[in-house]
Amino acid sequence: MAVYTPVGEAALERFLAGYRLGAVRRFEPIPEGIDNTNYLLETSSGRYVLTLFETRIDPADLPFFVDLMDYLAVRGVPCPAPVRRSDGTSLAPLEGRTALIVTFLEGERDPGAYRAIGEALGRLHLAGAGFSSRRFNDLGPDGWRRLAALTSSRADEVAPGLERRIAGALTDLAGHWPEGLPAGAIHADLFPDNAVFRNGAVSGIYDFYFACTDALAYDLAIAQVAWTVDPEGRFDARASAGMQAGYEAVRPLEPAERAALPHLRRGAALRFLLTRLHDWLYPAPAALMTPKDPLEYLRKLDGLS
Repeated sequence: MAVYTPVGEAALERFLAGYRLGAVRRFEPIPEGIDNTNYLLETSSGRYVLTLFETRIDPADLPFFVDLMDYLAVRGVPCPAPVRRSDGTSLAPLEGRTALIVTFLEGERDPGAYRAIGEALGRLHLAGAGFSSRRFNDLGPDGWRRLAALTSSRADEVAPGLERRIAGALTDLAGHWPEGLPAGAIHADLFPDNAVFRNGAVSGIYDFYFACTDALAYDLAIAQVAWTVDPEGRFDARASAGMQAGYEAVRPLEPAERAALPHLRRGAALRFLLTRLHDWLYPAPAALMTPKDPLEYLRKLDGLS
């Protein structure tokens, strides 16, 4: 959640006139992340997050994200609920961007809560089973090939031999990607900084702006890579098993899903290697944004081999 688009006081006042949120008490940027502009908004009615969607997100995808959060929140998933405007809509223009206000979920981060996040992800998948809208995962194997093509000419600027390493991983992983696994709405970006906890339980899951329709087990694999492989590439098999046990306590995996998890985890590592590499080589002109180290995910990919 970087800050790309500044919001002036007058523009904010005009924007909020379309809501019934009360007087503004606090408004400040949230400088974490890399994709959208986010502000903490506190009014006399409560705390919210105001998001301005930047150019990386296709506006045509926004109804999917909004509808999914609405659908999950009504079914008890602790995710941000989109705030409706006076006219019943959720999305509106602000400073040349499309903007959305969602509820703010209280809690603390806990990067060691492996079983709890596994359970929460399982509940999210069960709750989303009836969600009928679909969105293609543009960061699946086809997306990896596209990113590899965009970065291949400069990859070795980041590390000698990186272009060759990525090409080999693409052949291995994208060329043999598991098919036919149970699929549905997935979060697709469940990192430790996208979840908060209260009393050992998940109290909030944030940032649904990579959500899509894909294999449910791939969502678990993404979380395992993000939570249980450290930045040096050391895979904590016990922590990963704990996350999986939490997940399966809610939604048991099919045998084919369990068998596919090692491959799915390596695919997840390649995905984040490529997205980080692209952002490292071609950073957006954000006011507050530091690209994340792509080589962390090369080390994770190595650690999962």
